[in-house]
Amino acid sequence: MRYGTGVALVVLAGILWSVQGLIIRNITEAGTWAVLVWRSVGMVPVLLGFVAWRSGGQVLARLRAVGVAGVLGGLGLVFAFAGAIFAFQTTSVAMAVFLFSASPFFAAVLGWLVLREPVRNATWAAIGLAAIGIFLMVREGFAIGAMAGNIAALLSAFGFAAFTVSLRWGKLADMMPAVALGGVFSIVTGAAMLVLTGAGTLAVPLVDIALSAGMGAVTLAGGMVLYTLGSRVIPAAELTLLSLVEVMLAPVWVWLALGETASAGTLTGGAVLMAAVAVNAGSGLRRSAVAGAVP
Repeated sequence: MRYGTGVALVVLAGILWSVQGLIIRNITEAGTWAVLVWRSVGMVPVLLGFVAWRSGGQVLARLRAVGVAGVLGGLGLVFAFAGAIFAFQTTSVAMAVFLFSASPFFAAVLGWLVLREPVRNATWAAIGLAAIGIFLMVREGFAIGAMAGNIAALLSAFGFAAFTVSLRWGKLADMMPAVALGGVFSIVTGAAMLVLTGAGTLAVPLVDIALSAGMGAVTLAGGMVLYTLGSRVIPAAELTLLSLVEVMLAPVWVWLALGETASAGTLTGGAVLMAAVAVNAGSGLRRSAVAGAVP
């Protein structure tokens, strides 16, 4: 796969993920753990079907083959999934996605510590530009964000960064089983938390179940398929930066559908963010082209 194809797949994954805040806002009664369980119930069959198709039916063998890296990546996704759901339910969509954008910073540090993977100067510059853009998007609402939701969003960012670095560390041809494991771990975790805390139930309205399961099957599973495929040719620090398309679009969808205000700062920051994505992707494409021209 070429670098440019990987960029396109990761950006498309970000677009799919960007509608999840809107979907969660339309879930009326299900709590965080119930949404986590039902969303994962919708996601896991799609991912296992994809694994079966690619492996000729050797699903269990592929699940075992991911090893420690796949298990760690799956556990990271539990934090990513649960934190994101809780953040969307307890703070503004703009605030949540702003904090999700800390993921490139976590990924850069983890990639350096675990993989000794160098981070290009252009990528650091693009991360800085993206941070400025995201700050412009949500600065009006930052001071009034719910603290619990903010912490959950940061945990989500760290979990997704851990998954990203695990993809690189594992060096496996197919890391999609790790995503499926993340879904299975999420089902177990969500159900266990409902039992242990007594806060909520899986017996929520059918509309909430349908929205959660559909979100898992289409936006989340589809996005993870695209993201995982694209990750094979893109360094860890660049992966989460490219997927920040989600940050720009998520507040727009809730503004259009629910009237949640998208301020001038949000629109201006979105433009700066897209510039950062374009600069980083263009730099990577030029580097790839130069490397390909060297014997």
